[in-house]
Amino acid sequence: MTCTVCGKPIASSGGPGRTASYCSPACRQRAYRERRRSPGLPVQELISDIADRARRLRPTPPTALHADVEALSTRITQLRRVARQAREENVTPDRVTLSENVTPGGVTNSGEDAFTALIESHRNELRAHCYRLLGSYDEAEDLTQETFLRAWRSAGTLAEIDNPRAWLYKIATNACLDFLRKLNRQPATYEPIPGLDSGDGPPPPRIAWLQPYPDDQLPERPAPGHEPDEQAVASETLELVFLTAIQHLPPRQRAAVILRDVARWSAQETAELLGSSLASANSAVQRGRAALREALPQRREDWSAREPSAEDRALLQRYMDAAAVADIDAMVELVRQDAVLTMPPNPFWFTSRDALFGFVRPNLDPASPMFAGHWRHVPVQANGQLAVAAYLQRPGTSVYRAQLLDVLRFEDGLIAEITTFEPHLFAAFGLPMTW
Repeated sequence: MTCTVCGKPIASSGGPGRTASYCSPACRQRAYRERRRSPGLPVQELISDIADRARRLRPTPPTALHADVEALSTRITQLRRVARQAREENVTPDRVTLSENVTPGGVTNSGEDAFTALIESHRNELRAHCYRLLGSYDEAEDLTQETFLRAWRSAGTLAEIDNPRAWLYKIATNACLDFLRKLNRQPATYEPIPGLDSGDGPPPPRIAWLQPYPDDQLPERPAPGHEPDEQAVASETLELVFLTAIQHLPPRQRAAVILRDVARWSAQETAELLGSSLASANSAVQRGRAALREALPQRREDWSAREPSAEDRALLQRYMDAAAVADIDAMVELVRQDAVLTMPPNPFWFTSRDALFGFVRPNLDPASPMFAGHWRHVPVQANGQLAVAAYLQRPGTSVYRAQLLDVLRFEDGLIAEITTFEPHLFAAFGLPMTW
């Protein structure tokens, strides 16, 4: 390897990472100064973008803060490069461009660029895969990053890998299984709360770590074409009823079913991804499918993924309009008598409309001493379902603050199920914490 500026030999480190292009800092600086420039970088736009991102920073939730700071640091790095180059070359910043690398594109960082392109092309797919395994958006985000970190440590072997997608799936699956092995957590059933009428229905399953998943982060759905023995699940589903059911499976059974029936890997590929024999993987899939059939509703149309209808959207709008003016009677009319409401991770649950509104009515009624304040709602979509983000303006205040996110399931033209989540994932849905 020789220096691209002076032609002197470059000693190779023999390790992973970038391939050196220069023999000394002096040659690097020379190439830096001599490379072609073109005018017109919108420096003022870059500064404005940084200021805008900085103003939007919020300390919670930590995951959103980390993502926002990473994005901000990238823009600051770009601005720092502009300022340094303008100073060193004694030009105004608007004469500086970042469209070219310091070193020639053909020899600089090609391995890193290939790796970055690989992970970015599979980011949404792998995050959804981790989410199905874990049931938590925060944990899925963390384990997706852990997947990329593990992959980066082995990036030197990428050229030798025949199927990079399968390689990433295997890393992600193992990372999630390692995580679940350490937690050893188990789903539960909601228990009665003393002094609270939860309704006369059976207590629903309780998945305390369950979180919603923004629809705009879903990967593209695969083309339909289920095999005859894949009737336990819909390959594209992320609906909460499926997430709740599959969390009851042991981790390896869960992984086997998701890989086979959701990610659509073949039986042999599933076995290889799990690092097990074909017979063992098939056995795990069969046991998992059987358990899911018992846990899911008998009628598949009660839970399988479908696009929200115009009637569903109209019903949601009526529900939001009624809530905005505290028309509790109108809200009651839009909810099924046997409606179920759960509030993970909180212990509150209701299995009838009367019990549900008996609990919330005092908080919605402006004449009640327990009146919580005025509400404003924003429609969103989560887990392939219609949802609503709710902001609350408490009495004596002027700001609407993020309060909760309701994911809704409709049946026979009415709201059949409400899953209420805490507001810390608003940023993941592109929503502000105050209105």
